[in-house]
Amino acid sequence: MFVVVVFLEAHLGRQAELRDALRRHGKLSIEREEGCRRYDVSVDPIEGSAFLLYQVYEDEAAYRAHRELPHYADFRLLSDPWVKSRRVLTYESVAILGGP
Repeated sequence: MFVVVVFLEAHLGRQAELRDALRRHGKLSIEREEGCRRYDVSVDPIEGSAFLLYQVYEDEAAYRAHRELPHYADFRLLSDPWVKSRRVLTYESVAILGGP
């Protein structure tokens, strides 16, 4: 499995819009992409402007395909003005333990 971890910081006053867009995008990714196995969206409970995305794809090709799909382009067009900073890290999974 190919794991993607994204750290996002929202501009002040745009946290709710970014949160909602991230949830919609994650839902579409799970529903429309066979290679997208997991898409978790988390927010810092104190700051409220720091988001963490944890995504699992079948392989790196599935992740690359994700970034080429229309719903990804739509999401970026909508949400990029709300994002103050973004950091993307990728990993190869060596073990998946536990439940859903």
